[in-house]
Amino acid sequence: MNNKINNSRMILKEKELDGLLLYKPENRRYISGFTGTTGYVLITEKDAKFITDFRYIQQASAECEGFEIVKIDNQKTITDVINDLHLEKLGVEEDFMTFGQYTNFCNKLKETEIIPLDGMITNLRCIKFDYEVKYIEKAASIADDAFNHILKVVKPGMTEQDVALELEFFMKRRGASGLSFESIVASGTRSSLPHGVASNKVIERGDMITLDFGCIYEGYCSDMTRTFVLGKANDKQKQIYNTVLKAQKTALESVKPGITGEELDKISRQIISDKGYGEYFGHGLGHGVGLEVHELPHVNARGKAEMQPGMIITIEPGIYIPHFGGVRIEDLVLVTDNGYKVLSKSTKDLIELEI
Repeated sequence: MNNKINNSRMILKEKELDGLLLYKPENRRYISGFTGTTGYVLITEKDAKFITDFRYIQQASAECEGFEIVKIDNQKTITDVINDLHLEKLGVEEDFMTFGQYTNFCNKLKETEIIPLDGMITNLRCIKFDYEVKYIEKAASIADDAFNHILKVVKPGMTEQDVALELEFFMKRRGASGLSFESIVASGTRSSLPHGVASNKVIERGDMITLDFGCIYEGYCSDMTRTFVLGKANDKQKQIYNTVLKAQKTALESVKPGITGEELDKISRQIISDKGYGEYFGHGLGHGVGLEVHELPHVNARGKAEMQPGMIITIEPGIYIPHFGGVRIEDLVLVTDNGYKVLSKSTKDLIELEI
């Protein structure tokens, strides 16, 4: 945590701030280690304070190494704590602070100018520490086991919601604290919906089924997608699948330090376009994963930043044809010093489940 506090203080110098205030849950946890739901991190050149109410004092004292724990209540508020420090410029998370909170701060912090942090804490989170990589690897392993389990239990007559519940129960039994996001289970023609969360649709023989899911382990997310066929795949299903698989593997094999998210996106997109399916690939190639399932770096047309060792990203091209179906294949990938390491171990060969 001391390294993270020091990194935060570098932001103070770069932005010419007297303090920074964090309470977005992921940033708060990243800097302080606090896993509860209510609290503020306040960093100055001299102080590192964790500010919370009575309910979380004991928890913060146990979790927030290197922080002074400060209690607030109806008599002493967060703005009182800030005023006591006489800060001239305070950096805040402008993409998380509400207008009401901003107005309250402006009214009560008479000596203090509120300055946006421009996402600099989120940028710090791009490159993972070793312990973060281990937690994400564990979350990915749980998801891999869940996929193998689903292949053994899915059958015609189940609903997509049945499959989603089975995924959730299995991952929680294996140690996950929750889902990274609401699981996508899209079968048959619904597989053309990129974010087709599980419905009450009954799964049928011959359906292509896309599963996009992940879990949280020690606060860190996993994210993977696999598409398979319940029964024998027809020629068009095979063609679409093989096109996506080639696009996914080619982009994956291009991951290395120095390449940008934009360049990776172009590599994958060109393969799909060359096969005549360009109009059916409408989302970006991927995204960063960590304490949030969607975080920096961008792996899409806006991804100007270069990949660096320690970043964890997804590579997930897809083809989605309305009234027919769709395919997406997604791996979770660690950028290494010399290339990449795939954290999602489930097979990407086309699975045709015998039923």
